[in-house]
Amino acid sequence: MAAEHVMGQIHRLSQSVVNRIAAGEVVERPASVLRELLDNALDSGAQRIDVTLEQGGIGLVRVVDNGGGIAAEELPLAVAAHATSKLSTADDLERIDTFGFRGEALASIAEVSRMVIRSRRPEDAGGSMLEVDGGEAGEVQPEGCAVGTTVEVHQLFAKVPARRSFLRTASTEWSHASDVFTRAALANPQVAFSLVHGSRRAHDLPAVESWADRIEGIFGRSVGQRLITVEADDGDLRVSGYIGRPEADMASPRLQHLLVRGRPIRDRSLSHAIQEAYRGTMLTGRHPMVFLRIDLPADQVDVNVHPAKSEVRFRDPSRVYRLLLAAARTALLDSDLSTALKPPAVSGSAGAVSAFRPFESGRADGSTGSRPPAVFGQTSFHTPAAAPSSFPQPHPSLPFVAESPAKSVAPYSPMESGTPADAESEKSAARPAVPREYAVQMHDRYLVVQTPDGIEVIDQHALHERLLFERLKTEVAGEGLEIQRMLVPESVELSSAEAELLLEHADSLAKAGVAIDSFSGNAVLVSSKPALTADTPATAILQEILPRLEAAASPSTETVVEEVLHSLACRAAIKAGDRLSQSEVDTLVRDRHLAASSHCPHGRPTTLTLTNRELDRQFRRT
Repeated sequence: MAAEHVMGQIHRLSQSVVNRIAAGEVVERPASVLRELLDNALDSGAQRIDVTLEQGGIGLVRVVDNGGGIAAEELPLAVAAHATSKLSTADDLERIDTFGFRGEALASIAEVSRMVIRSRRPEDAGGSMLEVDGGEAGEVQPEGCAVGTTVEVHQLFAKVPARRSFLRTASTEWSHASDVFTRAALANPQVAFSLVHGSRRAHDLPAVESWADRIEGIFGRSVGQRLITVEADDGDLRVSGYIGRPEADMASPRLQHLLVRGRPIRDRSLSHAIQEAYRGTMLTGRHPMVFLRIDLPADQVDVNVHPAKSEVRFRDPSRVYRLLLAAARTALLDSDLSTALKPPAVSGSAGAVSAFRPFESGRADGSTGSRPPAVFGQTSFHTPAAAPSSFPQPHPSLPFVAESPAKSVAPYSPMESGTPADAESEKSAARPAVPREYAVQMHDRYLVVQTPDGIEVIDQHALHERLLFERLKTEVAGEGLEIQRMLVPESVELSSAEAELLLEHADSLAKAGVAIDSFSGNAVLVSSKPALTADTPATAILQEILPRLEAAASPSTETVVEEVLHSLACRAAIKAGDRLSQSEVDTLVRDRHLAASSHCPHGRPTTLTLTNRELDRQFRRT
């Protein structure tokens, strides 16, 4: 039987217990210590901050700055609870302009570690030192030190074994601490930073004027070269910075950095706005690179809502959301998002050329009889001068264009050994020129087309899906989709949650051409569907739609309609593996310029480009 808890008399807690309670909120791990010390260093006006860590910060966190310093007589107050130079009245909480402000960080950290502070102001002849061990402060001692402040935190939680047992391995703690350092350095490019872990110097970042230079200094030039500039404002609210190109997507949001008034924060709503901006240009589950500053008046944001100061509350969150979404989306729409084809690196050995074999003419059905298919590298070719009888009828959603009798390509004949160069030049001049837009289908999934600047490789499904999606959107925005009303509505059995989700958005689905009504139990009746999917069973259409609705958080009517159109376009588009006639190939290539985006609605690129310059480099012509 559990012992009864007997309520004791009310009494005032000792300052040591108060500090330890505060430490439980403020000091979670070495990274928490580093964040607080970096905030203080930045608030001191430092132009250089040097950080040293041992054992991921468990053994030592040292932060050295060249800021304004602390007077000797104020050192005891610096480690006292709720003592600060950053606030005077309650009204100051409404317009916080400093990174730190609560005045409890040093007291809490000193309670669960051994802390040593050395500091000197510019006007002082010498410095001073104070040591605090487990909350017990010694006497202030004179110390010869440089202008600024050095804070050392040794053996975090050494005297609190229960808390120390919750720390992870040194490598894990180093990862968290490194992330805190990165965010502080990223937010303050005008300050020089360095980071040493053990005997290894991880970062040495000089002060820079350009934020792009600081981004490249931390994450490398390859990141900096894949960014798009973002600039937008709405009166006293401004968004600026950089976002990554869609093809530079990441498996996690680790390269998403949002700064509010220079403070690194995390905000689910703003992260959602960013993902929405990339809708249709990036695969589901992938994340863009983001480096954005949000600047607004101090009284429009409350930073005093989280012990770690990593979250904020906006006075008008919807306004911030809308501007961030519009800024990112506009930057993407204004940019050329075509994806460059990345050929394999040139091998340094001559053996790379020995795999070459000339083209051979195959039969119309793609076979070559007893001969193996001709190969250039690893790619099979066939001559597509005419549409063979084995090709299927034109795809129902792809317009048919009359075959052009002029499109034929002279067979390739390799240069014979010993042929003079001038004779070969005469042969080249005599060959018929290949039309600029001539295209061939390869592997029944890709279209290769010659352009004035090189070649393009087109994913036939992705491009057709994008074109159909835009056609459907245009119809919805105009006179409405062409729909097929069913003489006998189809009944579809669903789970209760699925049926409820579909019926909740029935009006939005109807705008996208899918009319549903409640039926018995968990079944729904589908009475109409878009004419484009006339041959597709209603069950298959709903199976495409449901995962999208489930993934969308509180979707609006516009979002629901777009998700349905995504599904319909995907289902109706030609597929990888569909063999096309030359006329169908020509039609798709011709219409590719009508696409408003170089990505399909799922976010995959529709086209990869390879320039003549890159081809020349690969063939070592330059």
